[in-house]
Amino acid sequence: MPIIAKGLEGVIANSTSLSDVRGDEGKLLYEGYNINELAGHVSFEEVIHLLWHGRLPTAAELLRLHEELADERELPEEVIDFILCAPKNANPMDVLRTGISMLGLYDSEGGKDSLDPTDALKYLRAASITAKMSVIAAYYHRARQGKDLPPINKELTESEHFLYLLEGKIPSQEAAETLDVCYVLHADHGMNASTFSARVTISTLTDIYSAVTSAIGTLKGTLHGGANEGVIQMLQEIGEESNVTAWLDKTLLEKKKIMGIGHRVYKTLDPRAPHLRAMAFQMCEGLGDNKWMNMAERIASLMKEKKGLNANVDFYSAIVYYSLGLPTDMFTPVFSIARVAGWTAHILEQLADNRIYRPLSEYIGPEEGKKVIPISQRE
Repeated sequence: MPIIAKGLEGVIANSTSLSDVRGDEGKLLYEGYNINELAGHVSFEEVIHLLWHGRLPTAAELLRLHEELADERELPEEVIDFILCAPKNANPMDVLRTGISMLGLYDSEGGKDSLDPTDALKYLRAASITAKMSVIAAYYHRARQGKDLPPINKELTESEHFLYLLEGKIPSQEAAETLDVCYVLHADHGMNASTFSARVTISTLTDIYSAVTSAIGTLKGTLHGGANEGVIQMLQEIGEESNVTAWLDKTLLEKKKIMGIGHRVYKTLDPRAPHLRAMAFQMCEGLGDNKWMNMAERIASLMKEKKGLNANVDFYSAIVYYSLGLPTDMFTPVFSIARVAGWTAHILEQLADNRIYRPLSEYIGPEEGKKVIPISQRE
């Protein structure tokens, strides 16, 4: 008998070797590596290689991947024109989604993606999209401020390059390393909503641009990637640490969601949260302002006490991004820049053993037998 599960909760839709979210244990694995083994020890580029090829790269392979990504950073002029003409008050995720979709128009090969797992063109497209995501996001942020668009720099890492484009200058090593760890922590996370969206789309044998566009649109939602923006907005609404308890009691009484608290899968602490918490503390102390962290810690403590819920990855990543000087509405695009490593890896994995997704639905409408009444007699 078919299983009925709203939101597909508990349903295994496919198998994957890419990542494993062990909710009861509070563990996250990429290709057999515990996230604690990777975060702070390998670069984002190494994780991209791990997800695309199933193993960490050699020094030569890492250099080659860096060169491939750097060579793919240039945007078509038409995409740049779109970025310059986009409304200055647009949601950056909408601009990112449209920009990635436009890239498909300027792919000379175009069309469908091959089912051949050895087809090098699939990896080139994955590299192209991965490299261009941060450029589109950073260029739009500068364009809406009326600033110039810095030229592409092929010498920088992915995290360095994004911050360089955003600020128009080479970032500090601390800032680049912090963002790089964030990228590693966000690179993949099992069959989450946006990853599932990407796999469903590519399973129809459409193109990779369509699949990543679907994923971006899904991540934009406030129940998915948009949650990190909500954390800062929540802290700004509370205002001061002395207001936390009263605000939280009122919000819980009204049965409203506390952003950044709890997780659909993790029944214990999100394994990514301690890494981000430590970085958030370090950055706030470096800025000489612990206000946001003090407030965040108070909320986390009270929610653990009152509801038995832990802070998740969004809770602390928001403070890290804010401390890096990123505008609030750029938080989710940064999430996208990291998660595209996982999206493209899942797309490649789906194509290697494809079957189109076609779940069933439970019909709960009226019984058969209704008759059509002529329109002149309907009330």
